[in-house]
Amino acid sequence: MIYTSNIKGLDVNIIRVESDIDKKSVLRGIDIVGMADTAVKESEKRVKGALRNNGFDFLKGRITVNLSPADLKKSGSHFDLPIALAILLSTADLKEKDVFAMGELSLKGEIRPVKGVLPSLMKLKEDDFDGIVIIPKENYEEAAVIGFRNTYALESLRDVVEFVNDITIFEEVKKKEIIYSFDFDVDMEEVKGQEFAKRALEIAAAGFHNILMVGPPGSGKTMLARRLPTILPPMSFDEILQTTKIYSVAGLLRDGIINKRPFRSPHHTASPVAIVGGGSEARPGEISLAHNGVLFMDELPEFRRDVLEALREPLEERKVTVSRAKTTAVYPANFIFVGAMNPCSCVEIDENGECICTDYDRIKYSRKISGPILDRIDIHIRVKRMKFREFINDQKGEKSEKIRDRVIAAREIQLWRGRLNSQLSKNEIEKFIKLDSSSLTLLERFSDKYNLSGRAIDKILKVARTIADLDEREDVKREDILEAVQYRAVFS
Repeated sequence: MIYTSNIKGLDVNIIRVESDIDKKSVLRGIDIVGMADTAVKESEKRVKGALRNNGFDFLKGRITVNLSPADLKKSGSHFDLPIALAILLSTADLKEKDVFAMGELSLKGEIRPVKGVLPSLMKLKEDDFDGIVIIPKENYEEAAVIGFRNTYALESLRDVVEFVNDITIFEEVKKKEIIYSFDFDVDMEEVKGQEFAKRALEIAAAGFHNILMVGPPGSGKTMLARRLPTILPPMSFDEILQTTKIYSVAGLLRDGIINKRPFRSPHHTASPVAIVGGGSEARPGEISLAHNGVLFMDELPEFRRDVLEALREPLEERKVTVSRAKTTAVYPANFIFVGAMNPCSCVEIDENGECICTDYDRIKYSRKISGPILDRIDIHIRVKRMKFREFINDQKGEKSEKIRDRVIAAREIQLWRGRLNSQLSKNEIEKFIKLDSSSLTLLERFSDKYNLSGRAIDKILKVARTIADLDEREDVKREDILEAVQYRAVFS
């Protein structure tokens, strides 16, 4: 029996591919049934050409190919190879074996790479499939992440037929050791000055907090954001699998594995579908491609309002449900959100280094970011332009590796408690954050002055908890609250 997969979102269904030949029919061709989309139906011509050019004469009647279960919509060019093998099985050109196959065929019979190999192999491993697994040669690195038994990466249809018929022997795909990469082109030591901003980024990295930087053009917001991944802890094996799986489904794998924290920086003209995900196939968007990494949105007020508002649920739920007329997909979206914006729309600076906009202009510009979105961002900071002397100073800052060690230590404390501080529930906040009367008075005064929401107060408490963890202290002190409220004062 021939099998393949059908992928919707990150969900994989195993599909049986059957073939029958009506030799009495005067019509010749291939009928594909089982709710196949255009790409699958077009495989008829690719399969015909591949079989003919590899010396298989099968067109002696009408061929019907059934993709079962028939009530699932089938999509993808990876159906080419299993359809060809099902036909060869029905013409007795292929031995009767259980074969799972994925691959697009060229007219010469070459097997071209396809997307979705990793999630398909993960599904086979979950189901304990004990047959032969055939994938394209160019998907070898992706398959090596799993190293599932009896998996072979082959180059052509002829190779597959000879292998299944025990004529030729090929080597199995070997499991590859996955090592997290610290090979970054940038380092935090390259950032001169900006100690307040670097401290805020360290806290964001330690507690997985979202952060918004507000400052004039050229103050270093983008430079700081691009160095955030360098101070994040290494990805675990499960995180590498999750992230690679998303990129596999999206068809964006280049080296077969994502072993570095993703950093996604979409342009401000991006559509809601590009950011959140969607399209006819419910593809993952930027927020899912940033899973386990960083989503950086520069010039935040310039993004469309509907794009920004679409971030509300993902920022809170850490996942996104993409619903379309014919399909629904759920993608993970657990990322650190980093926003950057100018304090106003102008770029003109007076002799004191301040912008020449009126207070009204600044307020109008900042209101492009709605209150609910700001509420979901834990840390708000101002980034100032450096003075000339600071800029030409040769003294380097602290290396990313040293900051990362402190972040890892703080993360270990949080994981010992159960989860990262940004994800603490209301009950966990009450359990792990005990304030003395002085700290409560300070927080109450700040909350009353700026009319903070309950969510904003929780964010302050979570950030204060992270500050204490960075100092390896069990109790949250008044100075932790005092520092934490500084990170909410920009828009309050």
